[in-house]
Amino acid sequence: MVSEGGDAPTFTAPLANGEVETFSLADALEEDAPVVLAFFPGAFTGVCSHEMNTFESRLEDVAEAGGTVYGISVDSPFALNEFREKLGLSFDLISDSNKEVIDTYDVRMDFDDLGVYGVAKRSVFVIDSDGTVSYAWVSDDPGVEPDYDEVIEAIEAAS
Repeated sequence: MVSEGGDAPTFTAPLANGEVETFSLADALEEDAPVVLAFFPGAFTGVCSHEMNTFESRLEDVAEAGGTVYGISVDSPFALNEFREKLGLSFDLISDSNKEVIDTYDVRMDFDDLGVYGVAKRSVFVIDSDGTVSYAWVSDDPGVEPDYDEVIEAIEAAS
């Protein structure tokens, strides 16, 4: 399990930024640290849309704290580009359609009663320039959002 004080597993995955490119956590840590990975269960759902909109509305706070936000879900990069456009998000989204990142970060969840398997638990990790997880929040309840003020404070502490 990925936890505070531990090393963040690095990965590469498709990046939805209006185009489809490749995201490398190692590169992002060199250029944009601290990095915030905001895992969410699925695009176009109510709570996930609200969470991503809230991060968008707090981007100035994130930037002033020194960080960079990336949303991440198991949706395809094409769906994430559409989601990003629909919400007017200016930050990039990472596609974990092969579900390797949610497994590596141990944030996979299933909704057995709905027949939906292998989505991300709503979770946030702040990773400093050394690749150390300085903040980890994971919820087993997909209806609960992170404490955005705590995330900003964690970014400031990791800068």
